Parts: sequence; C-alpha cells; structure tokens
Amino acid sequence: MRGSDQRSGKLFSYVDLEKRVRPDHPLRAIRALTDSALDSLSGDFAALYSGLGRPSIAPEMLLRAMLLQAFYSVRSERQLMERLEFDLLFRWFVGLGMDDRVWDHSTFSKNRDRLLEGEIAAKFLTAVLAQPRIKRLLSSEHFSVDGTLIET
Repeated sequence: MRGSDQRSGKLFSYVDLEKRVRPDHPLRAIRALTDSALDSLSGDFAALYSGLGRPSIAPEMLLRAMLLQAFYSVRSERQLMERLEFDLLFRWFVGLGMDDRVWDHSTFSKNRDRLLEGEIAAKFLTAVLAQPRIKRLLSSEHFSVDGTLIET
C-alpha cells in the first residue's frame, strides 16, 4: 500500500530530543567526556564572566558547538548556526532544546573569541585529554599528518 504524502502542521512534538539520538551514536560518548571536562572548568567560566549585563551564550554550549564545527568540517559560523537551526543531532549535542533560538553568527563569534582570549578552549582540551578514558588512547610513539592539512 502506498503511503500518504500528506503534510501535517502539527503544533507540538512530544518526542524527547534525547530519544531522537540513537543510543550507540559516537557523539554520545564524546558528549559524556566533554561534559565531565566542562564540569571541571566551572570555576574558570565563573571568573571569565561578569555578574552584570545581558546573559551571554553559555560557554559550555559554545565549546560543544566548536567541537561540532571541527568534527563535521563546518566552514563558517554562519553555516554552523544554520546547521544548529535544523539538525536535531547538533541541537542535542550543544544542549539546545527543540524550541530554543539559535544564536546569531556574529554573537557566536564574539563569545567564541572571549573563550579563546581567556585560554578557556585550551584548558578545555587539556581537561578532555587528562581523563583516564582518553589517556589510554593517546600514544607518543607515532604521529602522522596529511600534507594538505599542513599547507592549510
């Protein structure tokens, strides 16, 4: 029997975003590792931001979005924000809900620069690499790089 091509304009979705990401997806393991690293940097985040003014993008979300940009080779912040707008996997990994607004690309860039200047991104990667589950995967015996990456 042929299925229907009827479009529904449903107003509400009752499926949890957590359930839309399959249990064995590789980003689940990465998300667990990054969350524990981000928890250890909570004090650094607090020192970086003032108690006054408008709330900015949560630094945890910024760092997770930056990871997605690297993992999926997203070329620009504008394209990353577009991906966050419609990709449920990206929204889940970053921590955005189904109805949460995605940031403007210029706001994302300004907040990202604050993290880079405060050396938070470097501390984050150090915290990830210091975890026991990751240390077992690292080795100093052999390292290879594609020549085109060096040129870029």
